Amino acid sequence: MTTIGLRRMAPRDPTEGHRAASPLELLFDLVFVVAVGFAAMNLHEIEAEGHVASAVLSYGFVFFAIWWAWINFTWFATSFDTDDWLYRVMTFVQMAGVLVLAAGVRDVMVDGNTLIVVLGYVVMRLALVGQWLRVAVSSPEFRRTALRYSVGIVVVQVLWVLAVLLPYDVAQFVIPVLILLEVLVPPVAEAGARTTPWHTRHIAERYSLFTLIVLGEGLVASANAVIDGIAHADHLGSLLVLAACGLVIVAALWWIYFSREQHAHIRSLPTALVFGYGHYFVFAAAGALPAGIEVAVSADAGEADLSHATVAATIAVPVALFVLSIWALALRPTLTIGFNVTIVALALAVVASIAVPEASLVATAALVTAIVVVLEVAERRE
Repeated sequence: MTTIGLRRMAPRDPTEGHRAASPLELLFDLVFVVAVGFAAMNLHEIEAEGHVASAVLSYGFVFFAIWWAWINFTWFATSFDTDDWLYRVMTFVQMAGVLVLAAGVRDVMVDGNTLIVVLGYVVMRLALVGQWLRVAVSSPEFRRTALRYSVGIVVVQVLWVLAVLLPYDVAQFVIPVLILLEVLVPPVAEAGARTTPWHTRHIAERYSLFTLIVLGEGLVASANAVIDGIAHADHLGSLLVLAACGLVIVAALWWIYFSREQHAHIRSLPTALVFGYGHYFVFAAAGALPAGIEVAVSADAGEADLSHATVAATIAVPVALFVLSIWALALRPTLTIGFNVTIVALALAVVASIAVPEASLVATAALVTAIVVVLEVAERRE
């Protein structure tokens, strides 16, 4: 039974066969990658100016806003995607919010002005509240959970708006508290109530697709290195090495991420929270890698006010963080102690390569390739 073309927002079957990402979800991801691209571009520019610490902190905040809105939509969609016209319209409103957020990325990262980012973020979050209220009306068995989500999200959004009114020197201490409140909403909403039904394979696919798209930004950065090399023939050799190493690193990270099935690690609410929240570091690292490659290009052209070790760190640290994060979330349970120790040691060696900045890029490419080999050997012995 439908009303004006609307379907009852009933829960999707968590055992549904052949569940795959919908065209709307794929478009949603692409819109979010626009925001990730802006964040990475500004990270590169600020790092190249020598303000690495402030660049990383502001990038971490902006990326949280992007990631948290994406993750909440994704988990909601796996449970209650009705794909009727109102669901689509509310999803488009969330997309509009992320475009507003993307427009304010530079203001936050350069000037510390959070107004536009918070405005876009609140639009995304309140649009999701509308979806949760539909669940409360349509599915009595999930009404308590849906109302908890709705109230929790609204309260935190009010606090975000109030935080914008504070001087930035004060707001920067309030922001971590608001982030903590945001991440507490799902466990509080789900605790002691009917747990929303997620489709483990669908969730794993959604995360893998977003990882794939964000890693693709690294290929763009490698291509830019080649373009710059052609434009500046005197730097052609070094830039071709940079581009080749960038390609190898991105390919290796893709291989590492997709080397094992991940849906089995989403068995219960605690494991789902670990898997979902832990991917912040996977996504943030993947998004920061292109910025590191671009910083290396700028440094090669003499346009970056950074030491060689710092330039090396802008690539090595995101790579190591990506590897260690996906190892902890998905690879560790599938490997023996020996293979686990080897992978962690190789990831730490990536960070250690910063001590020899002239060889760090090549060493990073070689080390992540070695991790791929270790995983392939381990799979054949399973």
